[in-house]
Amino acid sequence: MTGKIFLKLIAGVFCLLLVALLAVDTFATSVAKNAYLEDLKRQLANECRLAALVHPDPAAMNAAEVRRLAAAVGGRITIVRSDGKVLVDSEADAAGMENHRTRKELVEAFRGQAGSDRRRSATLGTEFLYVAVPMPGGAVRIAMPTAEIDRQVSEIRAKILAGTALAFLPAIAIAAWLARLLSRRFAAVMAHAGELARGNFRARLPHPGTSEFGQLATTLNQTAEALEKTMAQLQHEQAELEKVERMRKDFVINVSHELRTPLASIQGYTETLMDGALEDPEYNMRFLGIIRHNAERLARLTEDLLTLSRVEQNRQKFEFGPFAVNGLLKEAIELMRPMAEKSEIRLELEPGPEDAAAWCDREAVSQILSNLMDNAIKYTPRGGRISVGARPAGRYVEVHVRDSGIGIPADELPRLFERFYRVDKARSRELGGTGLGLSIVKHLVAAHNGVTRVESRSGEGSTFYFTLPVEESALRPKELNPEFTAS
Repeated sequence: MTGKIFLKLIAGVFCLLLVALLAVDTFATSVAKNAYLEDLKRQLANECRLAALVHPDPAAMNAAEVRRLAAAVGGRITIVRSDGKVLVDSEADAAGMENHRTRKELVEAFRGQAGSDRRRSATLGTEFLYVAVPMPGGAVRIAMPTAEIDRQVSEIRAKILAGTALAFLPAIAIAAWLARLLSRRFAAVMAHAGELARGNFRARLPHPGTSEFGQLATTLNQTAEALEKTMAQLQHEQAELEKVERMRKDFVINVSHELRTPLASIQGYTETLMDGALEDPEYNMRFLGIIRHNAERLARLTEDLLTLSRVEQNRQKFEFGPFAVNGLLKEAIELMRPMAEKSEIRLELEPGPEDAAAWCDREAVSQILSNLMDNAIKYTPRGGRISVGARPAGRYVEVHVRDSGIGIPADELPRLFERFYRVDKARSRELGGTGLGLSIVKHLVAAHNGVTRVESRSGEGSTFYFTLPVEESALRPKELNPEFTAS
């Protein structure tokens, strides 16, 4: 498997390098040829001007002088009178040559400027590059065989290709090394995926590391662990899960799990009381208190489930309007102050600008802040501090709830707003949490076309942020907001 992946990768890299080499060849050859031709035209034009300067009278020049001059410049020289008659040519008999007044390069020269053209000579049958410049009474023209030009261009092209090919050699070596490294890692990942496909959820990728492949390995290992746990749970509740919609299976499993614990506790303590503990003053009030606690937990869970269901299915009725942000924050703080004081925690307001307003539903924002502060109070030790504040953020206002609590590990943050997800499951249940508070926060904020986020470090507290629009135009239909439909 590793060999096949390696061959495919190196073949792909080789094809890319070959295409790049062809592109360099095409582009560089074209540029080199054009540059060489332009340089040659300038050089020949200068030679023509020099010839015109040395022999200003075209009629006085004879064939021998022209041939010596042509040998000196390395090309064919033709002297043409202003009416197009060829006076002398270094390689042909001028008397037998046709009139040249229509030649492109000479037409431009007769107009007083340097001219050039590339064509086959009617006299010699050879392709030339012609360059002509004006001189008194006519024009002087130098012709260079294009075969020599093509030879020079071919030499330049060969040098460019050789240099490019040599430059590609290190790239090929590096590509081969990377292909070998990637093929091994791909093979390991594919082998692990094959184990998962065969149902071996205990398989793990060793030494995940910190690279992208390491992150992928960590994710696959986490997936394998989750699948292993899920399969064990699915086998236990298979009969019930077959009746539930496939897309809602995870939600139903979590709800069943959350309901089962308090119900079992209520049933167990009720049966104990009925069996005689009701008459025992040492146990009856304690058992009744436990039953009441679990009943309250069921009530909270049911209320949160109904709220979450209404918001997710767009059945929640909102009454949007402009509200002063500081006023909303003060109301929420006063609502939660008794609970905070009971836990000996300070609630502080960090007000935003006095004129800061948000276009929102008052009750929804109150529930958002209550859920966040309730969560902060649960995970902040006695003597701690919780601050609530706001600041402008363009067309939105950003509200934060910051605590000095125990913090959240970095690897837990991405899943924090999922339904029933708890960082510390045992402590959350002990404190009466349903695992739906942050999910409700996320969906209520999304209903305002806002976003939620969290910053936290273990042992250093947490800060939850959410945004609210400052004007009605910032609201969009809920179905267009990806935050609203996310689970």
